[in-house]
Amino acid sequence: MKMWQRRVGTGVMTLAVAAVVSWRMPLNAARPDVGQASGPVWSPVLSSVFYRPLTVFSRGGRVTAVAGVASDTNTYYMGSAGGVFKTIDAGVTWVPVTDGQINVGSIGAIAVADSDPNIVYVGTGTADPRGNVSNGDGVYKSTDAGKTWTHIGLEKAGIIGRIRINPTNPDLAFVAVDGNIFGPNVERGVYRTKDGGKTWEQVFKISENTGANDLTMDPKNPNVMIAAMWTVRRQPWTVDTGGKDDGLFKTIDGGDHWTKLAAGLPKARMGKIGVSMTASNPKKVYALIEADNNEGGVFVSADAGDTWTRVYERRNLLQRAYYYTHIFADPVDENTVFANNTSAFKSTDGGKTWGGQRAGHGDNHDWWINPKNNKAMIESNDGGANISLDGGQTWSTENNQPTAEIYRIAVDTRWPYWVYGAQQDNTSVAVPSSNIGTPDTGVGSGEAGYLAVDPRNYQIIYSGNYGGTLQRRDGVTGLNENIRVYADEETGQQAVDLKYRFQWNAPIRLSPSNPDIVYTTCQYVMRSKDHGQNWERISPDLTRNDKVKQASNGTAGITKDMTGVEVYDTIFSFEESPATAGVLWAGSDDGLLHISRDDGKTWTKITPTGLPEWATINSIDLSAKNAGHAIVTAYKYMMNDYTPYVFETNDYGVTWKRLADGKNGIPAGHATRVVREDPDMPGLLVAGTEYGMYISYDDGAHWQSFQLNLPRVPIMDLKFYRHNLIVATEGRSFWILDDVPVVEGAKAMPDAAAAYLFKPAEGYRTGGGGRGGGGGGGAAIPPPTFNYWFKDDPTSPVTLEVMDAAGKVVYTATGQPGTGSAAAAPSV
Repeated sequence: MKMWQRRVGTGVMTLAVAAVVSWRMPLNAARPDVGQASGPVWSPVLSSVFYRPLTVFSRGGRVTAVAGVASDTNTYYMGSAGGVFKTIDAGVTWVPVTDGQINVGSIGAIAVADSDPNIVYVGTGTADPRGNVSNGDGVYKSTDAGKTWTHIGLEKAGIIGRIRINPTNPDLAFVAVDGNIFGPNVERGVYRTKDGGKTWEQVFKISENTGANDLTMDPKNPNVMIAAMWTVRRQPWTVDTGGKDDGLFKTIDGGDHWTKLAAGLPKARMGKIGVSMTASNPKKVYALIEADNNEGGVFVSADAGDTWTRVYERRNLLQRAYYYTHIFADPVDENTVFANNTSAFKSTDGGKTWGGQRAGHGDNHDWWINPKNNKAMIESNDGGANISLDGGQTWSTENNQPTAEIYRIAVDTRWPYWVYGAQQDNTSVAVPSSNIGTPDTGVGSGEAGYLAVDPRNYQIIYSGNYGGTLQRRDGVTGLNENIRVYADEETGQQAVDLKYRFQWNAPIRLSPSNPDIVYTTCQYVMRSKDHGQNWERISPDLTRNDKVKQASNGTAGITKDMTGVEVYDTIFSFEESPATAGVLWAGSDDGLLHISRDDGKTWTKITPTGLPEWATINSIDLSAKNAGHAIVTAYKYMMNDYTPYVFETNDYGVTWKRLADGKNGIPAGHATRVVREDPDMPGLLVAGTEYGMYISYDDGAHWQSFQLNLPRVPIMDLKFYRHNLIVATEGRSFWILDDVPVVEGAKAMPDAAAAYLFKPAEGYRTGGGGRGGGGGGGAAIPPPTFNYWFKDDPTSPVTLEVMDAAGKVVYTATGQPGTGSAAAAPSV
């Protein structure tokens, strides 16, 4: 058996020149692994399709772990929300090296062995736990400089903050485990391996709530280490940092025994701590400490941590402490030290005074300085990773790293269409689906939430941002209007004090029946009939309105942080039916679903049975033909419940059917974010989860992996559009699966058929040569494709003919047996 694809080029007619075979697999080949298409519907067809990255857009996203090779100032690694990347040319180019080999995207720690740069350890789980943090699944190791990776344990570590390798023995390594960010776990603490990761021992622990965030090692005597212990917990409405047991702990015997350090350190409760020994003088140690009662700041020890002196106490190094709080001693100059926060900082007088350090982006996280050449360094931030070879005076670009974190998908009606999304810690962006052209990074008001594009005029764009920001952009006039619902500065206030509780990710929708109508949501559904000039409230509070969960973020911890991520008891998802105007659906982040069938006059609670309290209803997928049909997807992983929650109704929420529960193909640990139904094939569903993609051909009764070549990252949103499937990811930007008709046909293809021709997608006249109508090639959008299958290899030439409506042959291509090629036909 062979699966064949014929690519059809562009020309005057809809169909034109022939193309090439792109895939084949024998009928008796082994079933694909879970990363491809194993499951109830095993078809070689599913293994022939693939996701195409929108590579025209490569603006970097959050990176929380970096490392370099001491013997090579051109080679570095970065750990993003989308896996590990490597450069061998000092940041001119970056290549993903863990795709298809690790099970999660978020990376918390990287370490390269000084004695053998082929050995690299990677700890998973984002170590700086902002609102979209993901737990990892332990430690991975490469022994060939990143070509291949092996999982080596600590599966339940949650998030890993630091890895240190013995400078002369790469089999001896230590891992600082912060733990499960969403709940208690006994795995928190410091671990040691003496055999390169074959076995691990927990050499230091405090409790199931307090883990190890940082770890520094004396390079001249690696038996001496200092660990920073941190109590931290994140829930949807808060992140609490600090505990009675937090602090610095020291070992002088390679981890066998630990002593708490106290002399000169804060007496008050401590929280997150960054700690760094100076390689040129290991007795000199720097610590950046979050503490109650304004007792925090920069502390310096001159006796390897036995006694400390506070040398700097200003808060500019400690704002939003849970997200930053890292310090790095220069390995050559003991008086030079760097610190990371919203900006990067540098001190040249032993931490007494600090000035701004130029870096590639704001919101800084990790730093690695070459111990042999302190001019060579790599620094990471929410815009990616950048490299300097001149001590931080100049840096490599971050616009060559496809690691953007995208929240939601919007599209316009152009051909080729463009894809829109808000990028975390950057601007909103519009990207051509053809991969030809220049992305527009000025389409929205900020980094968070939704965009909506007027289907009549793609120049009219509505966008949101945190704090209730709402903007209407007219690309023709260049006018950007602030159309927020209420003139209230939300950041810095408790949610309980706000008139309107707007979440970081507040929905924005245009009415499918009248795009002049704009919706947005807080605890209420708000509507404007004049493009956002005036707003009306059309619902009561549709949340649980629990005042306890609306207090200051961080109430139980040391540092308060109210930027909008943790605003709670809000309407988190909203849709108007495309089938019947005025049928409105609203789902909250605290587990309630409501419907209005009279254009917002009255609302009925229709929360699915089986959806737990406080779950976040993340998406509502509505049918274009049946106004009573909806698929509702929710998650509760931020309360330590990773169960998939997917429900379907066909009667406006009177009754519900559970489509995913962790037992029918989507694993119990894969929290679901979004499920979409193929509008051209009812019952064909795709699901995006915290750890990948799944597909169902039987309306959710059974699911199977649909990961294919997509990196293992959280799937933030999905959209079927023009026979494409668009994917928004957290950490790897946008992807598109072009051959949805092939995916649809995989179910219908008879197993016993001698041959099968799949229904092709529509072709479009694009008016130019080259792929995608814009010239060029490479990653451009593929032209229409004919896909056909033979049970046995043909022994004679195979001819494909395309006829017009009158039966006239307008296109012919012939493939020779065994060659996998077709003779080119002239354009018609």
